[in-house]
Amino acid sequence: MTETTHTFDYIIVGAGSAGCVLANRLTETGEHSVLLLEAGGKDTNPWIHVPLGYGKHFLNKKVNWLYETVPEPHCHGRNIMQPRGKVLGGSSSINGLLYVRGQSADYDHWRQLGNTGWGYEDILPYFRKSQDQQRGSDDYHGTGGPLAVSDAREPHPLCDAYIDAAEQVGFPRNPDFNGADQEGFGYYQLTSRNGRRCSAAVAYLNPAKKRPNLSVATRALAHKILFDGRRAAGIAYEQDGRINVARARGEVILASGSFNSPQLLQLSGVGPAALLKKFGIDVVADMAGVGGNLQDHYAARMVFKATEPFTVNDTVASWTRSISHGLQYALFRKGHLALGACYAGGFVRTDEAVATPDVQLHIMLFSTDKLGTELHTFPGFTAPVLLLRPESRGEVSIASPDPRDPPHILGNFLSAQKDCDVIVEGVKIQRRILSSPAIQRYVAGEHEPGPDCVTDDEILDYVKARGNTAYHPVSTCKMGSDTNAVVDERLRVHGFEGLRVVDASIMPTVVSGNTNAPTIMIAEKGADMILADAKARTAAVAA
Repeated sequence: MTETTHTFDYIIVGAGSAGCVLANRLTETGEHSVLLLEAGGKDTNPWIHVPLGYGKHFLNKKVNWLYETVPEPHCHGRNIMQPRGKVLGGSSSINGLLYVRGQSADYDHWRQLGNTGWGYEDILPYFRKSQDQQRGSDDYHGTGGPLAVSDAREPHPLCDAYIDAAEQVGFPRNPDFNGADQEGFGYYQLTSRNGRRCSAAVAYLNPAKKRPNLSVATRALAHKILFDGRRAAGIAYEQDGRINVARARGEVILASGSFNSPQLLQLSGVGPAALLKKFGIDVVADMAGVGGNLQDHYAARMVFKATEPFTVNDTVASWTRSISHGLQYALFRKGHLALGACYAGGFVRTDEAVATPDVQLHIMLFSTDKLGTELHTFPGFTAPVLLLRPESRGEVSIASPDPRDPPHILGNFLSAQKDCDVIVEGVKIQRRILSSPAIQRYVAGEHEPGPDCVTDDEILDYVKARGNTAYHPVSTCKMGSDTNAVVDERLRVHGFEGLRVVDASIMPTVVSGNTNAPTIMIAEKGADMILADAKARTAAVAA
């Protein structure tokens, strides 16, 4: 074991969606030196860059942490998969590519909780700044930014019928879930360019790699934040069997996500004192909120048989179809290989008294008994129902003092009765849509939960037994000023200097939609605040 010392202005822990943004923005001017640490490897696996390739990474330990929850007390004691990217680009390199921001009310709620500067009008410019929107620039979208946002490459008859069916039962069409209003049904946009995945690594990190003031260390596992009193002074990390120490003149920035950012804080002595003492970790700060407040979008997973062989199931089962779709992709970047996880979907209210949509519905053009395993041999599709604003809260905590050990993750899903009621209503709505005349020609029958699952209690039991999450964990280092808040509105860890968290873990509450686009927005805004604070410090010293 050897120790080497290097000094940088900023050290970023985690080269995921947020970390790649930070690495780019903090090195743009050339004034600041940055070290970016990533526990995983490079994004050289070719399937990372093919949209449909996300299906190959659910069980791929080379690019996926392969986390799972502890037995969930309200979900039949099951361990539920929690995949997280372990590669440059993080989860943006293995996710389903959907570009969804959530609702304007989500961010206004953050502001109402006391987080100044985080209302919708405050954060919209950062969404626009990040974007290279295929449809062009308008009040809600931008062009020329690093992140490519594109329409579906071609329509699909099942998705067309699904949107028609939703309209037939009374829901509006919506061509832009990220525009003036989220409610309604339509095709999703993807973080892709010309049929290729546009991860945060592709969008932000690759252009920055050539800068001499950026150092990127892969397969570098952070062990501990080093403190000088209450100031973050550096990071100890493991690479190639050695423990290295990197010092920070300016700040240490955690961008490791909602599982690993609280884990590193706890390993470093910042967290619930009783937990730290249990594992013999010296308490630097007793902060009860580190690792608490975990939220995710729980999903009821419905499976249907199709009447026509036009699903991914059929493509995978047939050499001729596989070759055909392979050629379509190679020549035109079309076909099934250009698909994201969900092709079409919508946002609905389960109760007219609810002001904004509280469930998200999808059509996925494949089906399987378990994600990451073999597809069904019959033509099939999956129709998930996602709970958008859960009241249930879980937690993340270290399971040992060894940074190599995965954290203890308790989702505590469906522990709140309201969550149970809303998701059951969502299943009923999905059934109404899929039984309407506009789509019946393509639906051969409901495979799961099946026609025998009828009553509310039966539906809920199925959801608890077979549901999973949308893999949108957030809020474990939440922003705020209450006793359980971890960071302030400038994302500085309370009670410390030179230490911030900039990733999805700072969300006070989960947004009503997919979380990758909001995470990139958080990092864009976070980078601006970091640079503004550095400028203010320099001016103060000069004065």
